[in-house]
Amino acid sequence: MKTSKQALDYFRTRGGMLRTSEILSAGIHPRTLYKLRDEGELIQIERGVFKLNDFLPLSSPDFAIIAARIPNATICLTSALDFHEMTKEIPHKIHIAIARTQRDPKIDYPPIQVFRFANKSLIEGIERHIVDGLTIQVYNPAKTIADCFKFRNKIGIDIALEALRTGFEKKNIEIKKLLYYAKICRVESIMKPYIETYLHG
Repeated sequence: MKTSKQALDYFRTRGGMLRTSEILSAGIHPRTLYKLRDEGELIQIERGVFKLNDFLPLSSPDFAIIAARIPNATICLTSALDFHEMTKEIPHKIHIAIARTQRDPKIDYPPIQVFRFANKSLIEGIERHIVDGLTIQVYNPAKTIADCFKFRNKIGIDIALEALRTGFEKKNIEIKKLLYYAKICRVESIMKPYIETYLHG
């Protein structure tokens, strides 16, 4: 079993934040973990997630917690738009995509809204970014736009249209790539008129 100093060093080598399962797998005894927490060396930022107290504040704590607690989830829809700076909307919940067969994640914070994706729509268009030392999954801008049209009845067509406009103006998204993801999401016929209106309007 690792000593307190070894446990803190392990945290530092792993980006300063770890899940409980990772901590225990590394040979850190639960007694050591909670002793470090009670002494203020570690902060429990969510159930099952600990970070070093002397590390810099998290720049994106919500995304970092999602990456730590639900590593197979992908940031999607309005939250992905927010990540890519493609919307003025401030999401009240973190939108995450998971497989249709996966159980709803149990997480106290941040508040999440789960969307079920299947087959290629789940795995296509994923980017991986390092945020606060953790790898988060987020759909790329073109895939996110297609997803917004697919779930327009849940998030609002105005958000999808804003995303399309911003994608063209700020992200220089290729039409070919946009239509590729639209086909995967089965919204090609819905998106085409809006794309043509924007291009020729």
